[in-house]
Amino acid sequence: MMNNLMDKVRSIYEQFDASHDFQHIERVYHNALAILHTEPEADAEVVEIAVLLHDVSDKKYTDSKEQEEQLITELPMSEEKKQHIRDCIAQVSFNGGNELEATSIEAKIVRDADRLDAIGAIGIARTFAYGGAKGRKLYDKAEEARTAMSEEEYRSKNTSSVTHFYEKLLSLKDLMTTDKGKQMAKERHQFMESFLQQLQNEIGK
Repeated sequence: MMNNLMDKVRSIYEQFDASHDFQHIERVYHNALAILHTEPEADAEVVEIAVLLHDVSDKKYTDSKEQEEQLITELPMSEEKKQHIRDCIAQVSFNGGNELEATSIEAKIVRDADRLDAIGAIGIARTFAYGGAKGRKLYDKAEEARTAMSEEEYRSKNTSSVTHFYEKLLSLKDLMTTDKGKQMAKERHQFMESFLQQLQNEIGK
């Protein structure tokens, strides 16, 4: 079942830019497995499927949940478990700080695993890959990072890539929900801070 599902989602993610392609899914999957080893009570199948499907209906790329729902509907499992997967996916997104509460250990694992891929060296690379795909500036010295915004405001304003660090990425370390996620986030967060300091040195404050 997992191999079949992987083949199906691969073709979907190949349509996205490099920040949300299938390699992103593979890295999140790897992060989730690392966290799962420290959370033996979690349902590994729910976590793994939610990871594979969590960006199929990403609002950055589509307004429809049709593909996600079809893939979940086709899963050979109980409706209760399918709903658990839907809930995990819904609770992943940051939404400009307006995220839903992660109500299960499975949702917490998927969220942490995804957010780990948004920080550190790979997070830096993904930020500029997405910014390039959307035609965003690398940085804007006159732009101020927003500390509070609605989901609509978060998604609609075309801020520079560097501003995105201050509006989201630097906050993720403190939003990790599992002990392993918190541990893994520390080094990645420090690397981002070093990168931003070096960037400021090069472009001038």
